[in-house]
Amino acid sequence: MAGAAPTNINNNFFEGTYKEVWRGIIPKGLTEAEVDFIEHVCDLQEGARVLDIMCGYGRHALELGRRGYAVTAVDNLKDYIDEINALAAEGSLSVEGIAADVATLELVGTYDAVICMGNSFSFFGEADALKLLQKLSAHLKQGGKLIINSWMIGEIAIRHFKEKDWYYVGPYKCIIDSHYKFNPSRIESEQLIISPDGSSELTQGVDYIFTLSELGTLLKKASFNLEQVYSTPRKKSFQLGDSRAYIVAERV
Repeated sequence: MAGAAPTNINNNFFEGTYKEVWRGIIPKGLTEAEVDFIEHVCDLQEGARVLDIMCGYGRHALELGRRGYAVTAVDNLKDYIDEINALAAEGSLSVEGIAADVATLELVGTYDAVICMGNSFSFFGEADALKLLQKLSAHLKQGGKLIINSWMIGEIAIRHFKEKDWYYVGPYKCIIDSHYKFNPSRIESEQLIISPDGSSELTQGVDYIFTLSELGTLLKKASFNLEQVYSTPRKKSFQLGDSRAYIVAERV
């Protein structure tokens, strides 16, 4: 369609084999530790409303639901959302999964906290990231917290970027070919996933790189204050070169 907005290449990243590979990447116990962190940092009270954007297969949303919170979980992959809704129904959890692109979804109501975990915020360039933050700000209570988990901020990428890499996740072999591009700063990657039967699948993605200073400016434009940055869910302060960041911002 003439004049239509270009589709974000990352929208299709978790389709196919990678949606199963992603489950195997998450270390045992990490989800529970991260949800402990979310509870404490956001000072969640019984029945609090939490928005989990780009929620994947719902590991945080479902754990929050088990702890008594009301969660809206948004992801554009219908397979993930169908799974979340089935597990929520089975466990009588107050978790609603919505299959939608969070960039275009019209949010309803006000939330006590918003989380964006698993590096998903890096899927957006500057203009789209600001629009998303402004939308989240409009639906987050004053004083509410936004948590962004990332391993693609500038202070991480400058130390850990590799053009070539490979690893195993369970029975799958993953081979990554990455290129660091500028203006805008981003890492474009192709990941070849080889299954045990010898079949292969190629996925492509882009991670947009913001320094903490640049991210702080975007947050301020959307009525957030960048409050603290940790490197672990146990609240270790972030240092240059750490491999993960848990970014906490407050709605002002």
